[in-house]
Amino acid sequence: MKQSTPVAITGIGCLCAGGQNLSECMEYLFQGERLPAPPVNISSDHSVSYPVFEVKEELISSEEREITRTCALTLTAALEAFENAKLSPKELKEHHVGVCIGTTVGTTFNREGFYRDYHAGLFPETDRVKRFLNSNPSSLLSHKYGLTGPRQTVVNACSSGGDALGLAAEWIRTGVCDMVIAGGADELCRVTYNGFISLKITDSEPCKPFDRERKGLNLGEGAAIFVLESEDSIKKRKMKARSYILGYGSGCDAYHLTAPIPDGSGLKQSISEAMETSGTSSEDICFISAHGTGTPDNDKVEALVLSEVFPGTPFCSTKGYTGHTLGAAGAIEAAFTVACLEQGRIPANIGFTIHDPGLPVSPVKHATEVKGHVAVSESLAFGGNNAVLVLGRIEI
Repeated sequence: MKQSTPVAITGIGCLCAGGQNLSECMEYLFQGERLPAPPVNISSDHSVSYPVFEVKEELISSEEREITRTCALTLTAALEAFENAKLSPKELKEHHVGVCIGTTVGTTFNREGFYRDYHAGLFPETDRVKRFLNSNPSSLLSHKYGLTGPRQTVVNACSSGGDALGLAAEWIRTGVCDMVIAGGADELCRVTYNGFISLKITDSEPCKPFDRERKGLNLGEGAAIFVLESEDSIKKRKMKARSYILGYGSGCDAYHLTAPIPDGSGLKQSISEAMETSGTSSEDICFISAHGTGTPDNDKVEALVLSEVFPGTPFCSTKGYTGHTLGAAGAIEAAFTVACLEQGRIPANIGFTIHDPGLPVSPVKHATEVKGHVAVSESLAFGGNNAVLVLGRIEI
């Protein structure tokens, strides 16, 4: 496989339970504390109130009530990304800009009130249906800013955000767009909250990725949006790249509906593709942003692969701070990866205290200095989907 042309990242916006922008999120990660809590915006009849990581501030303004929370998260992160990239709405219209956003819950037809009224023999208003139909995150951004490039919403379970960034980078490489607004966004809702509980992979306590006592994940919500640009676009705008998407690998082992294949072959394939297209080797990687959900199967398989492919390389999962943000996770963790490279350090893998003798490697227990310019961000998903991004700076 041929080495790909690096694709410049000129802007990043991010929000999650830890902060309303990327700077706040990074400060939160290095405080070494977390605040999962019972859900406020959703209700459940379960005897156990499973903790989640909700974005606490109300994001949907009065004039935006016709869109979903996922779209409100998308817009908030996009505004930060545009500001970071020094892009005004007018300038966006002057370029051929595509939009590629990953999500899962954002595509759920979750209008329980409508269904309850309908089954009760009532005639519910269709405004709730229209709200859903108006809330494709990629289409929303494209229409709101008058963008002329292609638009794609990627729905590939928990690898959606990573896959959206990989696909968007290819649009730049092939000349389809001058710029792409790309990333992932997802909201918490009762469908996923109850669904993950029914799968028995949700922890009733704060999650513990890679720990011996791990019992499952906590859910979260948030968004991360990137501005990707061609080198020609950067030169014309006299911008400097913040980082680069150097390589991307995607694969599906199709082993099981929810569990990864035990030998990790699907993840290994995606890593191999990402490394080859980036033109880097394992020795170039200074850290790995692991998927690390806190579920027994995911962490076991991921640790096995990391021990084989990146022996001795420090790694951590940030899901202990954010919860599993589903379709947004790959993008949020890519944003954290870029910021960690800039700061030369990675946060402690919060929740990890006891080494699991069944895992060949363990994550960092404390905030750790890293030296290097290239890192890997991994996303593993239901259905055996895997997305791997190689991010950083090399001579181009």
